[in-house]
This record gives sequence, structure tokens and C-alpha cells, in this order.
Amino acid sequence: MSKVEDFLTKEEEQEIVEAIRIAEKNTSGEIRVHIEKTTSLDAYDRAMEIFHELKMDETQLQNGVLIYLAVKDKTFVICGDKGINDVVGTDFWNCTRDAMVAQFKQNNFKQGLVDGILRAGEQLKKYFPWQEGDSNELSNEISKG
Repeated sequence: MSKVEDFLTKEEEQEIVEAIRIAEKNTSGEIRVHIEKTTSLDAYDRAMEIFHELKMDETQLQNGVLIYLAVKDKTFVICGDKGINDVVGTDFWNCTRDAMVAQFKQNNFKQGLVDGILRAGEQLKKYFPWQEGDSNELSNEISKG
């Protein structure tokens, strides 16, 4: 399965977008998912490029989270903005990563993404709870490369 368009069905994509909406109901954090076929760069470096292209580094509280997947490379990265990294411990994303890996190993990619998104939302809620007047600063749609 190397084509990005074949990685998830339209229904699965909508379930992922809904998971983002649910996760963001409890936090001012912004979560995005980006999927592409492959990258010639180190996965983390490519994720950071996408992070900037999607303007995730422009949120008011610097609390954006990107889940980046390179399908053919079978790799993914979870990266957070400076506002998150300044306040969380080094193991902050480990439980999110582990939940995703458990599903990915069983080829349950949609469920892995949903689990990761919901866990990220739970983690973000601790440091960036939703407050009156918070707005959705970034699209919840999945971006593709």
C-alpha cells in the first residue's frame, strides 16, 4: 500500500477528523495529521518542514501537535510546538506513540491515528485546557503530500 489515497478510506478519514474535533474540545491545543507516501529526508526533519508549511508554529500559545506519517517508509513522528515542549517532560508523548504503534503493528492505521489523537488531546488538556473564547486556529482536515 504505497499510494496515500489508498491508505485510508474516506470514511476512515472522517473518523480521524472527528477524533481531532473531540480531542480539541477539551484543550486549546491544535492537532493536525499529515500523510505522504515517502520522504527523502529524516522523518523528524520532514515533519518539522510540514509543521511550518501548515503554519502550526503560528498558534497563539505555540501548542500545535503534528502527527506525520510516511506510508511507504513505515515511519511516523509526533512533534509539538515550543509552548508544549517548554512545559512537558521528555516522556510526554511516549504513551501516545506506544498506543499508535500497538495498532499500527496490527495494520489498524485508522485506529492507531484515532487513539493517538485522543491521547494527545488528553495530554494537552493537562497543560492547555480549553478556556472560554478559545477558537479553532487550524483546520482539522488531514493534509496530504
